[in-house]
Amino acid sequence: MDHMGDALPPRERNPSVLRRLQRRMVFYQNREDVQEESRKAERVCVTPHDPEHALHDCNITEDGGSGQGPKAMVADAAAVRAQKSHTEHYGKLQGSQLLSERRTTFTLRDRSLDALGTPSYIAEIEGTEKKVDRGASNWLRRTVSTTFRCHRRPSSSSVFPQRTTRQYVSITSPRAPQLDIDTLNHPRNPPGGAAARAAAAAQNEILESARFSTMQDNLRLVQLKVPNDSESGIGIDLRESSDDMDLTLPIMRADPSLILPEELLAHVMSFLDADSLMSAELVSHRWNSTASSYHTWRDIFGREYGLEISSSPGKVFLSHIGGMGLGKRRPDQDWKQMWKVRKALQKRWTYARAAAIYLEGHQDSVYCVQFDEDKILTGSRDRTIRVWDAHTYDCIKVLGVPKDGNLPPLEEPTWDPANRGHAPMLSVIPVRTSTEPIQMVIPSIYHDGSILCLQFDHEIMVSGSSDKTCIIWDIKDDYKALKRLHHHSAGVLDVCFDEKHIVSCSKDTTICVWNRETGELRRTLVGHRGPVNAVQLRGDLVVSASGDGIAKLWNLTSGLCVKEFPSKHRGMACVEFSPDSRTILAGGNDQVIYHFDANSGELVRELKGHEGLVRSLHLDSANGRVISGSYDTSVKAYDLNTGDLICDFKNWTTSWMLSAKADYRRIVATSQDSRAVIMDFGFLLPGIELLEG
Repeated sequence: MDHMGDALPPRERNPSVLRRLQRRMVFYQNREDVQEESRKAERVCVTPHDPEHALHDCNITEDGGSGQGPKAMVADAAAVRAQKSHTEHYGKLQGSQLLSERRTTFTLRDRSLDALGTPSYIAEIEGTEKKVDRGASNWLRRTVSTTFRCHRRPSSSSVFPQRTTRQYVSITSPRAPQLDIDTLNHPRNPPGGAAARAAAAAQNEILESARFSTMQDNLRLVQLKVPNDSESGIGIDLRESSDDMDLTLPIMRADPSLILPEELLAHVMSFLDADSLMSAELVSHRWNSTASSYHTWRDIFGREYGLEISSSPGKVFLSHIGGMGLGKRRPDQDWKQMWKVRKALQKRWTYARAAAIYLEGHQDSVYCVQFDEDKILTGSRDRTIRVWDAHTYDCIKVLGVPKDGNLPPLEEPTWDPANRGHAPMLSVIPVRTSTEPIQMVIPSIYHDGSILCLQFDHEIMVSGSSDKTCIIWDIKDDYKALKRLHHHSAGVLDVCFDEKHIVSCSKDTTICVWNRETGELRRTLVGHRGPVNAVQLRGDLVVSASGDGIAKLWNLTSGLCVKEFPSKHRGMACVEFSPDSRTILAGGNDQVIYHFDANSGELVRELKGHEGLVRSLHLDSANGRVISGSYDTSVKAYDLNTGDLICDFKNWTTSWMLSAKADYRRIVATSQDSRAVIMDFGFLLPGIELLEG
């Protein structure tokens, strides 16, 4: 026989079998043939179920019997009653000519146990049909022809052409039948008649008990084989019984936008990366609405650009070394467009595409600089501090009394392709846009020497000078000078502060710690054997770099040096301390930048590339970049994590680079040629204003 149905899973066979059982009624005109056919239909064979060959190894003989020596068993009573009632009903038909003859054999095969321990059988139905006499009615001919739909195959024991149908259905005892869910939910309506009603009653009885059995079967997915010696734990097989059962678990495919609330779907999409989120926008209108929402892109942008800086200690003061590029927090902020602008800006950093904007006005070397998104402050050897507008680049204010002297003519910078540096994509010398004159402020307290260092936050500015003093300025009160700090015996080379302390270092080899509110000297740190050129403060820790070639880590509470970081050969001129207090960068006469681990004191790597003294360092931890300025007239940008060189700006000024600071958009560097140069990566970039805070 042709086992065409063996490969089909049980649940795909059951619905057709149940439907055909309702129509599988044999029509006779001869009462004796009806009784004979009824007796044949009651012959049932039962064979124990082999779980390894369930529904895949049923051998059926040509006469409908089993080829495995079946054990006799009484068939389901309801099915037998339905068959008898049907044959008695149609046996009353009168006629001498036999229209058709069918034989149906139920073979209950493959006995198994369900979740409740009830025997389960696989029923195989085989029907044979002889050709219908041409004298039969059209209705009967159509009924017989539509009942059997399988391939025709002539029987070896019959001279008449026959069609053989084989169907498989899983039949269990009334407590645990195994039927398909589609059949349970959508039973067919039987045709009218006593036999049909009896068959429907038998089917409903099976379906009712199948609903309970199906729920029990869903709970039984894995069976454990535990031997009798279970207390010792020997021989317990914890593997899934995949060899003992053939489970076909359904795969659910559904559109989450049709199931989940929009808020929950937006939260799920916020965990995607930006590229995947933009791809999700193309799926459908619903997906586009959620994937392009304000909340989703705000989370994407914040995770990629905002979390590191917001979680860093000392963030109040770091935010005033340039801007953060996070935009303004407003309800209608276009976070998706902001992300696109940041990506375009990052691409310009990668390819070193920046415009050179020159600030001219100082009469001598510009030693120091600091800026935010609104203003740029520079300190010069001409004893003045200039305040510049960060948008128009106009000089707004001059603090102090400039020294006498004439400014020599400025030379134009030149770029030699042989230097292999990156040239500016555009050079700009701004023309003053304001019609108001520059405000010259001569405060009651001012510096009598060169302005060597400065730092500011949203409340005060502290400057250090070669006149051996520091001055505290009130930024909120139009840069009013508040007090002067006296203690150093030589020029103040660097200053830094936080919400509690002001720390200054001097050419006299000492470090002074001041109270920010009162200006009182709290402690003096002594230990360097040369000028202390730079200091950085993080909480109770201070790191200093000296001309003696050693960087020291100090504890402000005890006033002791807790760790030293030596250079290889010469003195150090600059130092940086990461916001998380784990990384220390130092540079100097060795022409390299040392990357130290602050906890272990070990040298992590050396950043090379400069050909002169490394005069200035800035650690842009929010963007993972290290900015350096050197006496070789170059400004370089390195990747903090890998140490790779990103940008190399050579000869953008005509003399030494004395200071360099950076943020997400630009580098501001000062030079000995009395100019400051802004290396603006966002120059004329569409949408760059969205990133301003």
